[in-house]
Amino acid sequence: MQETASLPVGWLMAIAAVAILSLLVLIIRVRLNPILALVLVSAATALATGVPIAELVPTLTEGMGRTLGSVVLLIGLGAILGRMIEVSGGAQVLADGLLRLFGEKRAPLALSVASLLFGFPIFLDAAFVVMLPIIFSVARRLGGSLLLYALPATGAFLVMHALLPPHPGPVGATEIIGADMGMVVVVGLLVGLPAWYLGGYRLGLWMGRRFDVEIPTIFGGAEADEDRLGPPPHLSVLLFLLLLPLVLIFLNTGATTLGVMGVVDADAVWVHVLQAAGATPAALFITVLMALWLLGWRRRHDGDTLNRVIDGALAPVCGIIILTGAGGMFGAVLSRSGIGAAMTESLDSLGIPLILAAFLIALVMRVAQGSATVAATTAAGFIAPAVLAAGGQSSFELALVVLAIAAGSIVLSHVNDSGFWLVRGFLRLDTATMLKTWTVQSTAVGSIAFALVVVLYLVA
Repeated sequence: MQETASLPVGWLMAIAAVAILSLLVLIIRVRLNPILALVLVSAATALATGVPIAELVPTLTEGMGRTLGSVVLLIGLGAILGRMIEVSGGAQVLADGLLRLFGEKRAPLALSVASLLFGFPIFLDAAFVVMLPIIFSVARRLGGSLLLYALPATGAFLVMHALLPPHPGPVGATEIIGADMGMVVVVGLLVGLPAWYLGGYRLGLWMGRRFDVEIPTIFGGAEADEDRLGPPPHLSVLLFLLLLPLVLIFLNTGATTLGVMGVVDADAVWVHVLQAAGATPAALFITVLMALWLLGWRRRHDGDTLNRVIDGALAPVCGIIILTGAGGMFGAVLSRSGIGAAMTESLDSLGIPLILAAFLIALVMRVAQGSATVAATTAAGFIAPAVLAAGGQSSFELALVVLAIAAGSIVLSHVNDSGFWLVRGFLRLDTATMLKTWTVQSTAVGSIAFALVVVLYLVA
């Protein structure tokens, strides 16, 4: 669908502000179900920005459909894999291994480091769902607030998703800006690791101690004892299952990169096979099949038992899937309204420094429509002509421009971000607590990363 007719920038900004404020009031004060609140505010915003009544329902459903098309398999397959690891006793085995390595006093650090590594090649939503049983297992064993263990992990996932290839936001921005992918990875690690430690781990640890949250039973508990797939598997089996999707995704990335560079024939059948098997949904599907074999069929658990495990994994995430889609619907309405484009054009006309413009344009797009990937790629499209006109930048400086965009794309995650609702649903948090924790953490990670980018840009 095309964007709606252009409205004055001031009017668009006012509509966006009223929409977000109304959504917060409906959810926090009125206690309206977030799904219903998102549908209601999305519809009102669409009409206020000029979407014809005849196109209202298609606009809403297409926005939800695009979001669900990208996340429903990731959430569902990730939930199945997480449940298999949980009910087999594997989460406890992994938790014990991490605690032996780091010690119980450093359990949040162990989970954060594991999430940092696991989140490198896998999208935030899928990696978060797979790590949840391990987080819950450690939290149950050691006690205390769930957020003491969950927030250091989410901080790591935020850093990897926002700043480093092969995640789509930095990859898209790198290609549009014309930066070197290898340099973006190197500089991304240089910027991302301090941002993770300060904004992800240390801030997450501090907030986790301030908010007392109970551990939900979404991945099992006492009521799921009848579906236990004992005895616990060996650590090597679990490491294989966790590494398998990473390896498949790396093979996809490697084959694609070699094809683009001309090292191999990009049209070769084996290249297409690796690309297909390494697509994140396919990689998770293959891993789930391997988990069913290694944790189920090979250990003589029958189909009825495994079906109960799968049903138990999918039932609790149905609401999360719908909620995630509704968040995407709201973001799509804001995007179609032209709010983000109008605001970024205004920023562009102010003549601010290139590196700051890159950050602010991505930030505006992030706040306006929610998706970090859309924010990064859209901001890169806006800033690329200025980069070309300036000329003379080294590969290091171009990588810093990409990372400034990536940093802006992760700040202020709020109610129009599908990831916001995904994390909220799995951790069973209320919206106010999410704004005080997840939103603060995402803003801290992006702000620290951008501050480091500016320092490096000034000394380059």
